[in-house]
Parts: sequence; structure tokens; C-alpha cells
Amino acid sequence: MEREILDTKRKALKINLNPKIYGTFAEIGAGQEVARNFFTAGAASGTVAKTMSAYDMTFSDAIYGVEESGRYVSKSRLLKMLNHEFGLLTERLSGEKYDDRTFFAFADTVTTLNYNKSNDPHGWIGLCFQSEPGGEPNEIFFHVRLLDTDAALQQNVLGIIGVNLVYAAFYYNQDRKAMIESLADNLTVGSVEIDLISVNGPVFKDADNILLNLYLIVKDFSDAAIFDAQGQPCLPKDLLYKKDIMILRTKYAQKSHPNFSMLNKAVDQFVKTENVKDDNLSVLIEVLMSNLLSTADDLHEIDLRAVAKRAEEMCKTGNKVIVSNFSRHNKLAKYLDRCRPKSVGISTNINNLKFVFNSNNFGENYSSLLLSYVSDMFSKNVKLFAYPFLDKKTNEVVTSVNMPVTPDAKPLFDFLILNGYITDIQDYSDDDVKTV
Repeated sequence: MEREILDTKRKALKINLNPKIYGTFAEIGAGQEVARNFFTAGAASGTVAKTMSAYDMTFSDAIYGVEESGRYVSKSRLLKMLNHEFGLLTERLSGEKYDDRTFFAFADTVTTLNYNKSNDPHGWIGLCFQSEPGGEPNEIFFHVRLLDTDAALQQNVLGIIGVNLVYAAFYYNQDRKAMIESLADNLTVGSVEIDLISVNGPVFKDADNILLNLYLIVKDFSDAAIFDAQGQPCLPKDLLYKKDIMILRTKYAQKSHPNFSMLNKAVDQFVKTENVKDDNLSVLIEVLMSNLLSTADDLHEIDLRAVAKRAEEMCKTGNKVIVSNFSRHNKLAKYLDRCRPKSVGISTNINNLKFVFNSNNFGENYSSLLLSYVSDMFSKNVKLFAYPFLDKKTNEVVTSVNMPVTPDAKPLFDFLILNGYITDIQDYSDDDVKTV
């Protein structure tokens, strides 16, 4: 049955009129936009126990504790806010009046666009809530990038998405797809990106956080999701800021498993050429979903559980994993650039380059497309490490030396080879060479 989408005011009013839902709003950085929606909807006294906004860092530190990292728009700060505010609810609100209430604590810590429009507007939003009176708390939190070019519009987006979160937690917690889809209700396309979500607690005991983050990609809320070696979703910048990154690109459902022997050789070359220190090296396996998303007529046809299992398997190799929808290397490079890495190495089959540097695979605007590709790829200290493949038709091992390149792309390709932007992986064995 198709889900009914209520407008923001009706959602807030439905929550306000539910006598079982009662809690606290703590908001930092963009006004009290979420609480305001509940107040203006009417009957807020039935839902709101307290609202607060500790903008001054001294007040904030006194309430929630000091952030050792110095970052207040962070997952750490959000979780401290949620734990503190939910703890106060259960500590202070007791007695017959509250026996049949399910408590919640909503929190957000956000930075919107500054006056000079020189910052990166983003935030952490979360909810700690009971699914039954007196029950153990459940938790949902996610990270957003605010994409509007006006601070007032970003505040409005925050208010709407906050209401959506509270409503989803209480009315969609058993339908995980509807829970995620509803976060974007009443929002303009392109106004926000949700690039991480995490849930835990008794009501989510069967939930798979890898699967939930893949659904964000399928629904175009984000282009990629990153997981640490334990399979936990992570914010890219938290893992990769100022790191030397090496990525092995693999497609989901490709015939062979990742060639770790070739990856290790690529890592060794990357470390030597870029003078990478061991403690600053971050190796990721990429599981590419673009082939699935481009060929599926219906999103329901995509077996996300199988993709999540593949990602989990890659995490168990001890590497970080990125699942993405980046069909081209340059899209991946632009995404990583947001993390401000020190340097990036991408290990890929040279067959992929053979496709890019062949104008017959593109239309009339090939020159512009190729220049855009090269600019996006190599202007941010990115280097490609290409591993060879065995052409079954000719039984020849193809490297950058004998890779076919069309004449209109040859000068640019030669420039990239000569200046070290593209390099072959050296010292490979016969077992390392894969067929097309």
C-alpha cells in the first residue's frame, strides 16, 4: 500500500495529539527550528517537556562536557546531547502522570551557511526514544549536508527534516525503507544530502546499518557510503581528512574477487612515490553499484542485501569499504576531495582507461568530456595505478605501453603518462593478470 505523505504541520500536530509521545528538544547552530514546528502546529504542551539551545560553548561544555577534538558539529557532540537529555527525562519525570508515556530526546548540532558563504554547511541530527513506556531507549542519528545557498532556507530544511525524523521514529520504525524515505518528505530535491545513518536499540535489533546506508544511495540521498573495518558507517571526512588514500575499485557482481596481490603492489608503489608514512595511509575497497542502478528497471529488483553482504565481506578483510554510485573515476576523485586528503591513489584495471581514451565510446562532445574528466581527476593530487589485463582475443597482456588510444586522445594520454599521473603497477605475476 502506498504511503500517505503528510505535510510538516500535520506530522507535528499528529505527534502533539498523541498522548504517549513526550520529550525534549535540544538544538545548536540553526535556531530552534524543529521545536518551532511543533509549537506552531498547536497542542505542543502534549509533546514538549523542554526545549533548549546552548549556543555559548562555555554553557554547552558545562552541560554536555568538553569536546577534546574541538569540533562541536560532530557525532560525538550529538551523542552526548542525546544521552544527557534522555537521562534527564527518565530521572526527573516519574510518577503516575508519566507511566504510559514513551519518552524521547531530539538533538541536532548544525552549522549553516556563514555570512561570507565560505564554510561547508552540515550537521548531525538524532533521536533517542522509547518504543514502549519504560522501555530501553532506541537511537537514530544521521549526518546531513545542507545544499541551499541561503541560510534561512537551510534553517527551514532543518526544521522539516527534524519533524520527519520524530515522525519516522514513532510511526515507521518497523518499515525501514519508509523510515528512510520519509526523512525527505516535504523537502525540495537538491536541498539536502543524507550521507550517513545509524540505528540501534531493541526496536532495531534486526536492522542492518550497512543495508540502511545502501538504501540512501539507491534513493539518491547520497552517492556513497563508507564503513570502517568493523562495518560501522562513518563520515568520510572523519576517516580520510589529510590522509594518504589508496582505493581499489571493484564492481559488485564482477566475476572475480578483488585481486589483493595487485592491490598490495599498488599500495607499495603509492607509498614510495608519494612518500607516505604508514600511520597516515588509509586503504579502501570500493564496491561499485552503478552497474546495478543503471540496468534495473525497478529499484525493487536490486538485491541490496547481497550488496550489503559483499561490503561486509570486504570489511572483514581488515580494510575500510566505500560503496558508491561513481561510474567514472573523476566522480570518485571529486567526492574524495571534499574530505581534503593529502593525496589519493586509485587502483583500477587498465581496461577502464581504454574505454575513456577511446572517442568511439562517446558522442560529439568527446573533447570537452575528456578535458572535464582529466581536470576533475588530476587537479587534486590524484594518481591512477593501472593493473594489466589479458586480452583473450590476442592473448596479449595490455598495459599503458600498448593500450589502444584514439588519435584525438593520444596527446593528453601521453602527457598524463609522462608526468606520472597514470602509471602501471610493476612486478606483477602471471597469476595477477586477469582476463577481460
